Amino acid sequence: MKLKDFDYTLPKELIAQTPLKDRTASRLLMVDKETGELEDRSFKQFIECLEPGDLLVLNDTAVMPARLIGMKEDTGAVIEVLLLHNIESNRWECLVKKAKKVQLGTTIAFGNGLLKATCVNVKEEGLRDFEMTYEGIFYEVLDQLGEMPLPPYIHEKLEDKDRYQTVYKKHIGSAAAPTAGLHFTNDYLEKLKEKGIKITYLTLHVGLGTFRPVSVTNIKEHTMHEEYYSVSEETVSLIKETQKLNNRIIAVGTTSLRTLETIALQGELKAQSGYSKLFIYPGFEFKLVDSLLTNFHLPESTLLMLVSAFSSREIIRKAYDFAISKRYRFFSFGDAMFLTTRKK
Repeated sequence: MKLKDFDYTLPKELIAQTPLKDRTASRLLMVDKETGELEDRSFKQFIECLEPGDLLVLNDTAVMPARLIGMKEDTGAVIEVLLLHNIESNRWECLVKKAKKVQLGTTIAFGNGLLKATCVNVKEEGLRDFEMTYEGIFYEVLDQLGEMPLPPYIHEKLEDKDRYQTVYKKHIGSAAAPTAGLHFTNDYLEKLKEKGIKITYLTLHVGLGTFRPVSVTNIKEHTMHEEYYSVSEETVSLIKETQKLNNRIIAVGTTSLRTLETIALQGELKAQSGYSKLFIYPGFEFKLVDSLLTNFHLPESTLLMLVSAFSSREIIRKAYDFAISKRYRFFSFGDAMFLTTRKK
């Protein structure tokens, strides 16, 4: 499979620049992942697509204000750093713009020295490991100095930084939002529970693995960057119970799906945490997830490959062509798609 097999043309005006005032006001394209049948709905109708006993699995990661802009102490050059994940203690893996300017021993000061980052490891593709020095609590310093790491295709200022967080965020550590979850409000989650929909959570801290572009022509040569995940005993128990009753396991977002399929590959289902480098593309055999709620994804992205694997390249192309013709809003602040099938 070639990278160009996952390309499509999107009018720029369909890239959602701001979130809707009401999280649940998005549109929803319902897609039968096996037949390709399409239904144009609203997200408020998502509840009608679900049956009592279905299990929704959501990613409760919280986005860090991970974008930092500082100055090299030796030259005064402005450097932009994106925190990816905490390696240990005060050591962080980061993605650096103009990374050639940052070599072993380089120190970058943020906020007039409130936070300093010293490069302790040089990696490929703009990645660097930094040792952080500061006074107080790291996340409080970060909250003071950092910016929300909005994707580069969003050019409008985000007035309310909580709109790039899910309402059920819990564990801080992501460099990007699990955007399928942005459509939910607390009231809507309660309505789902009242209908008999089961809801559970796992954690995957979104990092370079999710949003890194594919740079190889043959997609099988692409290597995913690892991302931390954690799945609790409660969630595993609910998954097993749902399977036993032959009800659907529905992943909310590609990050939830990748985490579920990662633990399924370990053999016996059990509570666990670790790092996933799972790359899902057409030909992948899914073991756990029956249906997927997701947003619309960038051309030639690993996420577009994932949804194509979950359904088919032909059906996803048909769905995207339909969404474009109906003027759906795309990407992080855009509309949703529900790839579904009924249990036999």
